[in-house]
Amino acid sequence: MLLIQLFILFTSLFKPADNNICKQPNTSFKDGEKIKYSIYYNVIGIYVNAGKAEFNTQLSNFEGKDTYTFTAIGKSNSKYDWIFKVRDVYESIVDIKTLLPYQFTRRINEGSFHQTDLISFNQKARTALTLGNTYSTSDCTYDVISAIYAARNINYDNLQLNEKVYLNFFLDKELYPSYFKYLGREQITTQYGIFKAIKLAPLLVKGTMFKGGEQMTIWVTDDENHIPVRIQTPIIVGNIKVDMVGYENLRHPLNSLIELVQ
Repeated sequence: MLLIQLFILFTSLFKPADNNICKQPNTSFKDGEKIKYSIYYNVIGIYVNAGKAEFNTQLSNFEGKDTYTFTAIGKSNSKYDWIFKVRDVYESIVDIKTLLPYQFTRRINEGSFHQTDLISFNQKARTALTLGNTYSTSDCTYDVISAIYAARNINYDNLQLNEKVYLNFFLDKELYPSYFKYLGREQITTQYGIFKAIKLAPLLVKGTMFKGGEQMTIWVTDDENHIPVRIQTPIIVGNIKVDMVGYENLRHPLNSLIELVQ
């Protein structure tokens, strides 16, 4: 799913992450939170609404443990399904206190490509089991969904301009020590409204879609929720913009919202 790919962080310097994101208490979200996004694609100077995504948070129980289940659903715009149909679902089941994952599931349905992945994490043994094989992880390892929620609990007041926040995530049989850079605060106008926002830049891996480097920018609300309200990045052909367009059951008032866009 494109929105999840936009969130995947990568650094080419495979040094151990300092884990300053690890095991922080949850202060930013609660059971029942739902956030909706629209995905826009620009290739000739005009942004076209290409799809939508939704992130849901739910209290759950996994093997007798209290957990959160995070679900991310991505769909292409139905009028473009004839070109390339996308129906993707990502699910992460995490410990309610540490937010470290027990299980991650990815169900990809993109055009003629279909794939289902299941990763089982053993945080104590520092391993991840997938497709019948066991891989080494680190002291504090996330999947790509739980990493997003964990990052929302960072206290950005404690960061200096251009300071990097490190984290580890496991995906596709590999452990990635990763980071994003804090770029300060600014006001931004999105499809939803005008926000006071915190500006971040992940370092992306160069591949079939992304050019690589720190060209992506993510803006999150400058309040206690820290929800992403815009993601913007160039890709190999054109540009992608993702805007938050709706929400339910936030843990805190959306104090960063200055004005709704009519």
